[in-house]
Amino acid sequence: MELTQRGAIMEEEEELEIWNYTFGFVKIAVVKCAIELGIAEAIENHGGPMTLSELSSSLNCAPSSLHRIMRFLVHYRLFKETPTSHGSIAFEQTPMSRRLLTQGHNSLVALFLLESSPVMLAPWHRLGARVLAKEESAFETAHGKDLWSYTAVDEGHSKLLNDAMASMARGTVPAVIEGCPEVFDGIGSLVDVGGGNGTALGLLMKGFPWIRGINFDLPHVVCAADQEWHGVEHVGGDMFQSVPMADAVFIMQVLHDWGDNECIQILKKCRESIPKEKGKVIIVETIIEEEEEERDKFKFVRLMLDMVMMAHTNKGKERTLKEWDYVLGQAGFSRYNVKPIHAVQSVIEAFP
Repeated sequence: MELTQRGAIMEEEEELEIWNYTFGFVKIAVVKCAIELGIAEAIENHGGPMTLSELSSSLNCAPSSLHRIMRFLVHYRLFKETPTSHGSIAFEQTPMSRRLLTQGHNSLVALFLLESSPVMLAPWHRLGARVLAKEESAFETAHGKDLWSYTAVDEGHSKLLNDAMASMARGTVPAVIEGCPEVFDGIGSLVDVGGGNGTALGLLMKGFPWIRGINFDLPHVVCAADQEWHGVEHVGGDMFQSVPMADAVFIMQVLHDWGDNECIQILKKCRESIPKEKGKVIIVETIIEEEEEERDKFKFVRLMLDMVMMAHTNKGKERTLKEWDYVLGQAGFSRYNVKPIHAVQSVIEAFP
């Protein structure tokens, strides 16, 4: 009897789980709706919890529809319900909802809007075709050109992509600074390869003010780069051809966009741009653990990012340590250190 009951419970749990997979897209759509409506902003600007009437009036939307949206978001703990002194219910912020504010150090709005955009969603419908075709790009099948070619001619998507990368940098770079500050000891000049709008480098220079920073990316990217980071020099170019000379290279979440051959080519150019005696390349990337780690709370994120690479790039992937060892060795690096940080990514310190 006990085995039968246990089997019935497991079957029920599996049925519930498959419903989550079936309607998983609903969470994306409703959170995007919340961002577009500006729900988190309205509550934040109000300075405290808001009733449904106050919130619908502020957002100029129908109370009945907003009620259903808020009921969903409260269930998934993005917002909280709290009683008012008049006996009604009001909605208040949570740490998660504050990440839906368009401004702020921890905002993930730009990343969410990128990943939920029609451009980035379309390739997911071609994922099966990519697997069957063995290397056919899902993004290219959906849009007729690869992500980088598409971004180069679509100004709106280029801004969306660079803003998203900047929002990720605001979360990852502080973890790098806090987790392994010794990596930047003795570095007088640092070039950020594929640095986008300069956010990552600006944060590093703020943390290590003695560093002279060069933000290096494609010409159309650096032309639109933010000028808010004092002292950052923006240089346009092609990392497959050459990288500006510096004491060290910083390259964050760039190599995962490329296959092994391209990775090796980029890393060789990085190695050529630093002093052989004391130079280093500081890589910030995801490392997929081959063995299950019970305490690895970021494992599911790393596996999801690997699927993102499959959908959005031609040959990109998140690599295991064995795969990183291969590309670093083939690029001519003599040794490397891996430093875990409190983030999805790790820091790989590679030496010529």
